[in-house]
Amino acid sequence: MVSITPESPVASVFGRSPKRKLVEEGLGIHTVGELLRHFPRRYVQTKELSEVGTPEVGQLLSVVGEVTSSTVKTFQRGRKLQYRTEVRIRTNGPSFSLSFFTPHAGQASSYAEQMPLGSRGLFTGKTKIFNGSWQLEQPHHLMFGDGGEDQSLSKLLPVYPLTNRLYVWDLIKVIRVALDLVTDVPDVLTPALRERYDVLDVMTALRLVHGPDDYAQAGAGQRRFRFEEALVLQLVLARRRAAQRALGAQARTGGGGLLAAFDERLPFDLTAGQGEIGEVLETELAQAHPMNRLLQGEVGSGKTVVALRAMLRVVDSGGQAALLAPTEVLAQQHHRSISAMLGDLAQGGMLGGAADGTTVALLTGSMPKAAKDEALSMLSSGDAGIVIGTHALLEESVTFADLGLVVVDEQHRFGVKQRAALTGKAGTPPHVLVMTATPIPRTVAMTVFGDLETSVLTELPAGRAPIQTNVVPLVDQPQWISRVWERVREEVAKGHQVYVVCPRISGDTLEEGESDQLDVDEDGEVTTKKVPLAAVEDLHEELSGGELQGLRTAVLHGRLPADQKERTMRAFAAGQVDVLISTTVIEVGVDVHNATTMVLLDADRFGVSQLHQLRGRVGRGGLPGLCLLVSRAEAGTPARERLDAVASTTDGFELSRVDLEQRREGDVLGANQSGFRSSLVTLRVLRDEKTILRAREAADELLREDADLSAYPGLAAAVADIEASQHSEYVDKS
Repeated sequence: MVSITPESPVASVFGRSPKRKLVEEGLGIHTVGELLRHFPRRYVQTKELSEVGTPEVGQLLSVVGEVTSSTVKTFQRGRKLQYRTEVRIRTNGPSFSLSFFTPHAGQASSYAEQMPLGSRGLFTGKTKIFNGSWQLEQPHHLMFGDGGEDQSLSKLLPVYPLTNRLYVWDLIKVIRVALDLVTDVPDVLTPALRERYDVLDVMTALRLVHGPDDYAQAGAGQRRFRFEEALVLQLVLARRRAAQRALGAQARTGGGGLLAAFDERLPFDLTAGQGEIGEVLETELAQAHPMNRLLQGEVGSGKTVVALRAMLRVVDSGGQAALLAPTEVLAQQHHRSISAMLGDLAQGGMLGGAADGTTVALLTGSMPKAAKDEALSMLSSGDAGIVIGTHALLEESVTFADLGLVVVDEQHRFGVKQRAALTGKAGTPPHVLVMTATPIPRTVAMTVFGDLETSVLTELPAGRAPIQTNVVPLVDQPQWISRVWERVREEVAKGHQVYVVCPRISGDTLEEGESDQLDVDEDGEVTTKKVPLAAVEDLHEELSGGELQGLRTAVLHGRLPADQKERTMRAFAAGQVDVLISTTVIEVGVDVHNATTMVLLDADRFGVSQLHQLRGRVGRGGLPGLCLLVSRAEAGTPARERLDAVASTTDGFELSRVDLEQRREGDVLGANQSGFRSSLVTLRVLRDEKTILRAREAADELLREDADLSAYPGLAAAVADIEASQHSEYVDKS
């Protein structure tokens, strides 16, 4: 018998089979090792019929069914007699008919013999309705024991991620061959580690994952690989945390009077959470190694005040602080709000400025050259203690006198190299504070932001009003859109203001960074429904001459000139605009207390967390907020489930779990940000919370004992592979 290793080409187990090319090109599997690590996404019980709900016409369906009839019929095609084997199967749901066509009587009889009355098997085909009953078109089948084709199948049939024209049984057979022939499969976990953490050896785990007799065996195999993956990932993160602690940084212990003066002038009391986190930040800023902290908080929870107090602490220590924002609208908003909060403390060195004051500079890409040059001069000289800017802060021409703190707002909008470009402008490693208003489940924070310490602001400051959220289902009630615009007019009549948010700028133009929201079915297949989407420019023209005629309307989107965006936002904030028709550029940072209502058109095109962020723009001034989610999504679809979830709760952490469950880890870990798929293979950050927690404890324990992992060469190599590969970028997102 030929011996193969994990490095052997996949052709060594496929031979001349035409399916080999499908595996190589369709699944990207080129070695036997990659084939063995192509794990099942679920299992079906060969002894039980599939639970089938209501199928959708045209979907590819795989079911375990029992044959209830099997007959051969003839029909005439031209002058030739043709044969059709008609098979009927039952499931725990609807029954299906399947037709197998052949020009030969013997082949037709063979089909009937393979599928005798009472036999069971896995049947795959596209669903359709014919003469009032369900059919599986272009069917394929694999029969189970008791007279079926394959007597050696396990009681649980693995179902693998597939590609076009590749079927489950193709992979079952070839993986079985690979398991019989493969030798020298490396195990990154030594016998001592396997005993210590109670996991199986790699070959036993592979056999149980690919051919279990029951769910207990499948679970044992899965636990081994999930723990292995979690451990390697947590070791990478733990090593990074240790490396950060080893870096020298300048301690920022205060000494000036700026922070004290700011605290004295605050017109409100800090919440308990703001006070506690402020103390933590002061302690960490005073250390001789860099602070690296993630600050989570719901929209309106007061993260900006917490960050500003940390920036003032650094300025009091003779250093500078930079706040990096993802959009010009948000950078300008931060500059306005921080300058307003500081008052004359933001006019250091100016006539009328406070003695303890500093200068707050703004730097964006679209600023006039003279204004930009002035800002650059203040940064390099140290005259500006605080700078707020966009990607323009990352340009080579930007230098600082003494950059002590980097605050990154809405971290998910930035890549690794962008953050590094800013922190690299400091003479010594700066302290870093990452802020996000997108609630992150604990295990996501531990995997995506695993090299940062985490703080969470859970309280909302006084004056925040509740937000009522309603779904407006146009697919069922198209006339309700008229009531939406009536509701807008009613709010304006009360003296309030309204946001109307669209997914597009114009009929054929996507907003910057926008992609259609994808729906993922239970088998991981992605579907996108193509429908005309609401567009800012088209809708403004329609409404200003129609349902909202007579109201003061304006448009805002990312492709407007910067000065026009600034004028529009200032006009809206000043109450000079009744209805702002916008794209998602108002998603973060925009703070207009008189805005009470938001209408989100084609709301199903946005993700759960984004919807939660957007509606946080209303109800900020003590007035009750209203958010209307207008959608054509049908009841029961993933898109409608997203909207119903948002309407049902304002708990951002609960919604973040819903978002993660629907979008899968690939998006959350940054596939859309970095251009490659998440490298998580077996782990799911919600399902495997206990495994991730256990792996983090194990990683810290192992590194305390052996910082270089010299006693565990396989584990050390796996860690080195991640650290050296581009896949470490998703770990680096912090």
